[in-house]
Amino acid sequence: MDKEIVERVARIAHLDLTEEELERYGEDLSEILEYFQMLDEIPGEDTLGFNPIIVADVLREDEPRMDIEPEEILKGMKTYEGYVRGPRLS
Repeated sequence: MDKEIVERVARIAHLDLTEEELERYGEDLSEILEYFQMLDEIPGEDTLGFNPIIVADVLREDEPRMDIEPEEILKGMKTYEGYVRGPRLS
């Protein structure tokens, strides 16, 4: 990586780097970019999306049903014409 780019990035990040650190970080960043280039060459990149595992809908169909009778739930509550009464709002 170009030394000027490393200096610019260091300046933006408010880092005071020595000449030796600039050289070392330049080499490290170049190596990291090479690894990213290797990842770009992976076969099947264009056929697979973000997730390489095909995700299928495994949820059940939504079928409405009544497991508990409403009267059973409401029998211990204070109700008014079949509605649950809550505290008054001011």
